[in-house]
Amino acid sequence: MGAYEQSVAKIVEAIGGKENIVVATHCVTRLRFALKDEGKVDKEALESVDIVKGSFSANGQFQVVIGQGLVDKVYNEMVEMTGIGRATKQEIKDAAEAKLNPLQRAIKTLADIFIPILPAIVTAGLLMGINNILTGPDIFYEGKSFVEVHKEWADLANMINLIANTAFVFLPGLIGWSAVTKFGGSPLLGIVLGLMLVHPDLLNAWGWGAAKEKGEIPIWNLFGFEVQKVGYQGQVLPVLVAAYVLAKIEQFLRKRIPDAFQLLLVAPIALLITGFLAFIAIGPITFAIGNAITHVFVSIFDNVPAIGGFLYGALYAPLVVTGMHHTFLPVDLQLIASTGGTFLWPILVMSNIAQGSAALAMMFVAKDEKLKGLSFTSAVSAYLGITEPAMFGVNLRFRYPFISAMAGAALAGMFITINKVIAPSIGVGGLPGFLSIVPQKWVPFFIGMAIAIIVPFILTFVFGKFRKESR
Repeated sequence: MGAYEQSVAKIVEAIGGKENIVVATHCVTRLRFALKDEGKVDKEALESVDIVKGSFSANGQFQVVIGQGLVDKVYNEMVEMTGIGRATKQEIKDAAEAKLNPLQRAIKTLADIFIPILPAIVTAGLLMGINNILTGPDIFYEGKSFVEVHKEWADLANMINLIANTAFVFLPGLIGWSAVTKFGGSPLLGIVLGLMLVHPDLLNAWGWGAAKEKGEIPIWNLFGFEVQKVGYQGQVLPVLVAAYVLAKIEQFLRKRIPDAFQLLLVAPIALLITGFLAFIAIGPITFAIGNAITHVFVSIFDNVPAIGGFLYGALYAPLVVTGMHHTFLPVDLQLIASTGGTFLWPILVMSNIAQGSAALAMMFVAKDEKLKGLSFTSAVSAYLGITEPAMFGVNLRFRYPFISAMAGAALAGMFITINKVIAPSIGVGGLPGFLSIVPQKWVPFFIGMAIAIIVPFILTFVFGKFRKESR
């Protein structure tokens, strides 16, 4: 008899029995299920099980938070008890994806492309933050930067900036690798495609505006047809669409060319066709679409900054619940490429901190020791940029902490947007987020952080005490 047999039996019963499980696997901390009917889950019974720290549904998967190390033992016990076959993460993703509608699938595709490259982008953002501290005026000395006073540090700062900038300059290479892999093509061809779009022989995308004004955009003359010789540094849409085209052409060729000739023909033909299409049609069209999207967001936040900041701050957490927040990372990257900074990402930081503060308040409100522990650990996690444990394990469970966090994030978002806080890079979406903000805007950003910490904490604490006294 296994050590966790009773607990596992309760978990299986609470999720609708073994007949409700399509496939099951686990990650470092959670059991992951593709269920036939999530409506059969008894969340109250599930979360009363001693080893369960929370549960939530995302991207068609129902996930039960168990904890590191223990989740292996619980999963093995469950496999023995139910007789369900062991599944890989990819199998459960495929099973879950089959239940999604077209919009959910599109959002999940974006998430699957951008999540693998997020560590590189966040690392770049942190390093750029260090460079900002060294090169920003008025941080250590009035009217001057640290490197202007201490010139011996200038080259070190320059080297840090080069290392930090690499992920943004060659962003299409990272997206090309991840997108072509997701669309079923060869990752190596995806890297080549992405790097091809930022080749040094092309006009740098950041110099396109100035070159256009002067009428100095270089062109290729293809038998009388003129094609702009422009790169796509920092751009998202051109490489996303080109990656899809490349993967589909490669799949088409692999089915029709004999194995003996594939190495010789598939990659050259696929890259050549995609390359021509990318520079002639895909690039110019998606570049214009990307600029139009940027213009829409910039116009809203320029004309009604208070409303824009308030609404995005309030709605970001619900977007995380639906998974739609993944659609805004490409917008952030597009804003950075087009305008030099994003005003959306700093609001994300406010939302994450607000969710952490609401969870922290629950530690003081809750009487249950298990909930107290979960509230504290999930608050720390949210303060460092990972909000799922706080949101799904604590705040959504009791509703009023989630709403309190939305209110705090909305007020903080409104304040920092009015004060034109921008981030020239994307970093850690929590307390260390100030490193990615332009130093001149640190003061309003820190005030925004104070609002995001204090308002949700007080609201959650007051609501929590009132609810307990009214019972």
